Amino acid sequence: MTTPVCTSASTAATPARQTLPQPSYPSFSAYVAARQPLLLRTARSLTANPSDAEDLLQTALAKTYVAWERIEDHRALDGYVRRALVNTRTSQWRKRKVDEFACEELPEPETPPAADPAEQQALHDAMWRAILKLPARQRAMVVLRYYEDLSEAQTAEVLGVSIGTVKSAVSRALGKLREDPELAPVR
Repeated sequence: MTTPVCTSASTAATPARQTLPQPSYPSFSAYVAARQPLLLRTARSLTANPSDAEDLLQTALAKTYVAWERIEDHRALDGYVRRALVNTRTSQWRKRKVDEFACEELPEPETPPAADPAEQQALHDAMWRAILKLPARQRAMVVLRYYEDLSEAQTAEVLGVSIGTVKSAVSRALGKLREDPELAPVR
């Protein structure tokens, strides 16, 4: 039997890491618990992939957590997080690899004529596919205007653009949606 020469070799090889105490914000936890479903819907509308949406929301919430003490008006948190979502998505889009792209969904098997709720779901899915075809900026404006139900002024404030920009971009986006062949049965 051999006796070890140095029993503390493993601890000597790795330097001691000092961990700084992280502040705890119970109000942040409560905010996330209450608003996560709504914020996740917003994130999903900005990305083509549900997994990317979860990552996007996580990143935006991490940025919000870091800035929690600096946020003066906690009544405006939704706007702050939405802005973080849009900014983070824009940064991700700029840094994307050229060879990465979102695949179209696999086609659903043919089903007999569906009842009313199924037709509504199909229309809903077709609408989302059409929205996902829009450029990122127009998609963000349409989602904030019609799915988040923000006014033109609120949408402009969240995105940091003028109200006229929101009006014209939303008008162009709606024009593209009207021309989408998948949405022809709606007209």
